Amino acid sequence: MFAANLPSVTATQVPTDAYLLDVREPDEWAAGHAPGAHHLPMMEIPARMSEIPTDGDVVVVCRSGGRSAQVVGYLMNNGWDNVRNLDGGMRDWAAAGQPMLSEDGQPARVI
Repeated sequence: MFAANLPSVTATQVPTDAYLLDVREPDEWAAGHAPGAHHLPMMEIPARMSEIPTDGDVVVVCRSGGRSAQVVGYLMNNGWDNVRNLDGGMRDWAAAGQPMLSEDGQPARVI
């Protein structure tokens, strides 16, 4: 994995005005996600890259940081210079006590 060379932030370092890009699968998103996050599953990124801002802070998140690191690398290779990986993903987000919402009627959680 090439995460060591990628720009990253921790859950408590995410700027309040950042565009939070959640690349997890729909069931993971429904179980729990950050308020205001934008859901774009990893496999849809190539076809939907025009939806990802090229300015401002973009923080990419998955469950633990692996998939999001791949997406950050992919976007950087395609000209994005404003993307960072969320270290530890939603697991660390939840552990840091950051707010979460669910879409499935259950308490918000990371699956």
